[in-house]
Amino acid sequence: MMMNIDFPTLLVILTLVSGVIALIDWIFFARARAKNNEEMPLITDYARSFFPIFLLVLLIRSFIMQPFTIPSGSMEPTLLPKDFVAVNQFAYGLRLPVLNKKILSIGEPKRGDIVVFRYPGDPHVDFIKRVIGLPGDHVVYKNKRLTINDQPVSQTYLNDGVDLESTSIFGNIPSTVFEENLGGIKYAILQHKTGNQELGNVDVIIPKHMYFMMGDNRDNSGDSRFFGFVPEDYLIGKAFFIWLSWGNLTTEGFIRWSRLGWLN
Repeated sequence: MMMNIDFPTLLVILTLVSGVIALIDWIFFARARAKNNEEMPLITDYARSFFPIFLLVLLIRSFIMQPFTIPSGSMEPTLLPKDFVAVNQFAYGLRLPVLNKKILSIGEPKRGDIVVFRYPGDPHVDFIKRVIGLPGDHVVYKNKRLTINDQPVSQTYLNDGVDLESTSIFGNIPSTVFEENLGGIKYAILQHKTGNQELGNVDVIIPKHMYFMMGDNRDNSGDSRFFGFVPEDYLIGKAFFIWLSWGNLTTEGFIRWSRLGWLN
């Protein structure tokens, strides 16, 4: 049976091991080796060379920013598969790597934020969705219309489109693009033109320290309508910028330059 070690855990281990080896060598062996004009052992050389790199990557990834690749179409049309986004690690507070324990509160999620979080069904898997409901909110999603605290969220027709990565055996599904206005935060959502009007209907009150997440591709998104609320401790950071977008409808390996930029 193979041990599944995620990247943050591996990075912490590499940093600790290389740092301990470098420290032990500096305290006990470096002076004697220099005095006797001896060569540095290969493992020590590697440890001293890579420790600063591991430490720098760990600090940046844990407390400042990390990249995230969009794996599916659940956030269409805002995010497409093979979009690469930058995630602000300190938007919702500084957390210890691996343990994910908050050590400094900085800010809280707001409705409309695009958030990377650990999937409640498997904390080793990262998801990305939009924050729809905050603790204490009454969220109703019925017949493809969203209501929060008894206030309907406005929808404005933008254009017709397609679900580019649907699960249908018939390929792309004809859809409609609407602009949703969530308390002044405006963003595009995708809804299939046909199908079950009651798909994903919910009527919930969000508990303390929990959040309600939804994908912008409303008819093709596994989100809080299906897996439940996301605990505050599972939040990773806020996605804020598309720094690379790879491929298009007909050509793999093509950069979609028009998609680069800030996120709504």
